[in-house]
Amino acid sequence: MRNSSVWERACGLTRTVIEDVDFDDAADAIVVAVRPVARARSRCGRCGRRSPGYDGGDGRRRWRALDLGTTKVFVEADAPRVRCRAHGVTVAAVPWARHDAGHTRDFDATAAWLAVRTSKSAVCELLRVAWRTVGAIVARVSADVDARVDRLGDLQRIGIDEISYKRGQRYLIVVVDHDTGRLVWAAPGRDSATLHTFFDALGPERCEQLTHVSADMAVWIANVVAARAPNAVRCADAFHVVHWAIESLDVERRRAWNEAAGRRRTGTNRYRVTGGGDAKQIRRARFALWKNNADLTDKQQLQLDWIAKTDPRLWRAYLLKEGLRYVFAVKGDEGKDALDKWLSWARRSRLPAFIELGQRIRANRAAIDATLECGLSNALIESTNTKIRLLTRVAFGFHGPQPVIALAMLALGAHPPRLPGRNHPRK
Repeated sequence: MRNSSVWERACGLTRTVIEDVDFDDAADAIVVAVRPVARARSRCGRCGRRSPGYDGGDGRRRWRALDLGTTKVFVEADAPRVRCRAHGVTVAAVPWARHDAGHTRDFDATAAWLAVRTSKSAVCELLRVAWRTVGAIVARVSADVDARVDRLGDLQRIGIDEISYKRGQRYLIVVVDHDTGRLVWAAPGRDSATLHTFFDALGPERCEQLTHVSADMAVWIANVVAARAPNAVRCADAFHVVHWAIESLDVERRRAWNEAAGRRRTGTNRYRVTGGGDAKQIRRARFALWKNNADLTDKQQLQLDWIAKTDPRLWRAYLLKEGLRYVFAVKGDEGKDALDKWLSWARRSRLPAFIELGQRIRANRAAIDATLECGLSNALIESTNTKIRLLTRVAFGFHGPQPVIALAMLALGAHPPRLPGRNHPRK
């Protein structure tokens, strides 16, 4: 009896009777023969409802358990089928493993914990499984969490963004809760139909509870948010707005470089252009023009001083970029006043790129004003995207986006996988 208790704890078995323990020379593994206790038998493997028996299935089967030292361990039991009113004929549930899985719950929990925290090779070497098997395990564990946790509950302020997870224009749409910092939803795609799926899952009542939605200035996101969350205030991401200014600055930088003295073509390649003199100085100053003023090195400050003396038009473009950055730095009513002055300055700048930028900002003024009022940005979402990019590197080799999404939800969704506990409840 004591040996049965030891094996129950070693294999993480609950509501289970140990029948026998043997060593299989062919499989080079320990095989623990078990059966569910009476109250755990004859239940549907999908919903857990007690159901009448149908047949004996395909006989006995094995589930991989955690290794005992360097020796593999399998749990072996009969796999009868039952007839469920909801799901028809299906394999009966067992307490130690999920439906349609080849591993025990403790094995799944350990694999998911390692996948979130270690490298691909470490998981495969330690558990002696294929990487695609780990992907299936992560998806199962994540689905189990989704079944018992409402990830979309109590949402009020959310951020929406897209991230490339694979070559070939493969994107995920991610949604983050600004109040908790957790990832609440992700799906493959980069269009309005995919985003509508999120609001479908959220439901009409919870859509009305949304107060703020931060996103970049993509038109398809704005249209979906306006249609599905009418009570929410759309906030423009400050980073993307300032990036517009940097793109306009780049237009002027290229103009200045094309007009500068000292450009020359080398070799027979007509597209390879180098040069000295003013062209060389402008080419080397591009990073100084892009950087924030407070982060400039002494050398970069000298490069900007040279531009201020030699090219007033490019210098004016740089000051316009810094002026727009100042708008988002001060925020509030002061930021709105600064934006009004900036728009007037851009309109009179005689720089076509910034005149067009001013028109673009006016078209999105309501969303930008909302950002200045509440201080909401996509910085949290960008941080989440960086973590997802790291996870996609770990998940390299997963076939399809679902294992990647499951891994991201486990790592960033506030319900991380846990290692099996040392103490298991007695049956």
